[in-house]
Amino acid sequence: MVEKERLSLAFLEQKIIELLNKLKGNHLNLARFQEENEYLKAKNVELDEKLTSVLEENKSLKVANNLLGSNEGTQETKSKINSLIKEVENCIQQVSEMN
Repeated sequence: MVEKERLSLAFLEQKIIELLNKLKGNHLNLARFQEENEYLKAKNVELDEKLTSVLEENKSLKVANNLLGSNEGTQETKSKINSLIKEVENCIQQVSEMN
């Protein structure tokens, strides 16, 4: 009977050791995944900023292309120019009111 209890105790100890090793492995994996997640978040922000920059550059190139005589997007270019003219007129009016 005592021998059987010793074997049961040894078996339980072995299982506890295995579970602790798995727990340690899970903690290591969790730390690695958290680091990877932070890296990917930073990379995502970087790529979002780059995308925004490229989209703005694309808009500018479209406007420049239209000003050089391309027929594509002339309405968009005219709209942009009118918007800029209105902004300039607004600024002139505000400066005039200051004097």
